[in-house]
Amino acid sequence: MARPRIPLLSRQIIRDAALKLVDEKGLNDFSMRKLATALSVQAPSLYSHYANKDELLDDVANTIMESVDVSGFASGDWRSALQTWGRSYRAALAQHPNIVPFLAYGPSLRPIALERANAIHGGLVRAGWPQRTATLIGASVKYLVVGAAMSTFSGGFADDPDIYDERYPHLTRAHLLRERAAEIDGASFELALDALLDGLEARYAALAANRQE
Repeated sequence: MARPRIPLLSRQIIRDAALKLVDEKGLNDFSMRKLATALSVQAPSLYSHYANKDELLDDVANTIMESVDVSGFASGDWRSALQTWGRSYRAALAQHPNIVPFLAYGPSLRPIALERANAIHGGLVRAGWPQRTATLIGASVKYLVVGAAMSTFSGGFADDPDIYDERYPHLTRAHLLRERAAEIDGASFELALDALLDGLEARYAALAANRQE
């Protein structure tokens, strides 16, 4: 029988299927064997494209990070750039929350993540932030984004008002939170991001004043 003109597998096909599987089943339940089953192939055929599971997940992570916008760091407007980066980063992770624990650590050797980190750090330093502070700012925004992506505050409350009425008198409206979880969690992230940026604005002004003395 003639060989198919289109390969049965490619890195993109494997990567897309892996992300779909993680989205549906979670990171802990993901394995190369289960991925092979989902693709109707034998597991060894995957290893001709990826050396191991971590290499595959790194490629998946690269794909997710491609939608994270760091273009603003070329403009010199560091506050607007941080805002755009933080929002786009959170949006990217919100689409694939099950893989966030894998992304929670540093960029490792992932090219896209390193490119983003390079743009962020370079933009902050060019804007006048000291090297160390630029590193701390990048880490702080990442902590905020990853924390927001890994959990929901509002969705963690029960819908039954009787749970809160007597024992927790200050939480008498907590049963309404779950219904509005997406809205409240989004507003909470914006509040935290704005508070961080406001604090950085004050520190930046102090740095500028010290340079003029």
